[in-house]
Amino acid sequence: MVQSEPSPASGAKAGAPIELDLHGDVAGLAAALINIESVSGNERVLADAVEAALRAIPWLAVHRDGDAIVARTGLGRKERVVLAGHLDTVPLPTAAGARGTVPISWEGEILYGRGATDMKGGVAVQLALAATLEDPNRDITFIFYDHEEVAAPKSGLGRLLRNSPEMLAGDFAILLEPTNGTVEGGCNGTTRYAVNTHGVAAHSARAWMGTNAIHGAARVLQVLSDYEPRTVAVDGLDYRESLNAVRINGGIAGNVIPDACEVEVNYRFAPDKDIQGADEHVLGLFEGFDVVRTDGAGGARPGLQHPAAASFVAAVGREPKPKFGWTDVARFSELGIPAVNFGPGDPLLAHSDDEHVSRAAIHESLDALRRWLGGESTTSRSAGIAQ
Repeated sequence: MVQSEPSPASGAKAGAPIELDLHGDVAGLAAALINIESVSGNERVLADAVEAALRAIPWLAVHRDGDAIVARTGLGRKERVVLAGHLDTVPLPTAAGARGTVPISWEGEILYGRGATDMKGGVAVQLALAATLEDPNRDITFIFYDHEEVAAPKSGLGRLLRNSPEMLAGDFAILLEPTNGTVEGGCNGTTRYAVNTHGVAAHSARAWMGTNAIHGAARVLQVLSDYEPRTVAVDGLDYRESLNAVRINGGIAGNVIPDACEVEVNYRFAPDKDIQGADEHVLGLFEGFDVVRTDGAGGARPGLQHPAAASFVAAVGREPKPKFGWTDVARFSELGIPAVNFGPGDPLLAHSDDEHVSRAAIHESLDALRRWLGGESTTSRSAGIAQ
């Protein structure tokens, strides 16, 4: 049986933050977060609710920058860990009958809704920890930020890095992206290139008078078709690379031989190299072509040799894996902070029309972090909580 719940945002008093219960069932908290629609650019209501909830916790110092909120303990511990998660989601699905939308629905113990996996289940875990870990064995910085699902220049985490870099300081960072409750170390880097071919325009009735730039792009596609992606071992984890055409553009009319064509190529590269190394690899493959890099973000090495990372992997109790996609662990890596991905939910469900996460997965992630940070398990006291 599927149960739907109305969005609390729809009934909120204008100007008053929505109240979040940080002490109840963490899966119920995730449902409440999903019900506050926060597609990128529309995070304000959720950010207000998160800020209000955090300011009510006496052992946290709270800082806000736009729609990004930072809450920090100040216990004088020898080590500080950063727990980070983004508040925004991709746009709501448009397909009829899609369940990964807003408001949420429950199907047994499975929670459906936009952001269930990416990543309001993880944000709920952050908030539950913030409210209940008064005396953790490490100082903790909780970061909740906006604009992760859009172009990098808009990133709330990037804005915090520019405006208040001291707020991101720490010895180790965990990004609560969905990983099926397994530690995923580091991340691949990503670059995009415009590979251009050039020709001579002519009337298509007299094609021999011109040179077809789209036909010239066949050589670009052949390079990509023949390419064999590498698997690269980095600090004990195997990262799979990929090189693909993701967009092609050429031609201006149905009766004109095109004089220009652009193939957009995306390279996902292992964290054994930086952007310069990625450039050298791609430019070598397309030697003789007109190639311009249009975007790029470096990856992050796993960082699992750091003592905090090793102890966290032990607390989780599962073999760590590599992160193939790019995530904000790379921003922490640039600061010299080892970082991993860890959170509830299947990453393959992120952005899907039936995005969902189980109640058990959210509790398991919360319990692993509580064990590591010195708290007690929530499983026994949360068992049997009604939906």
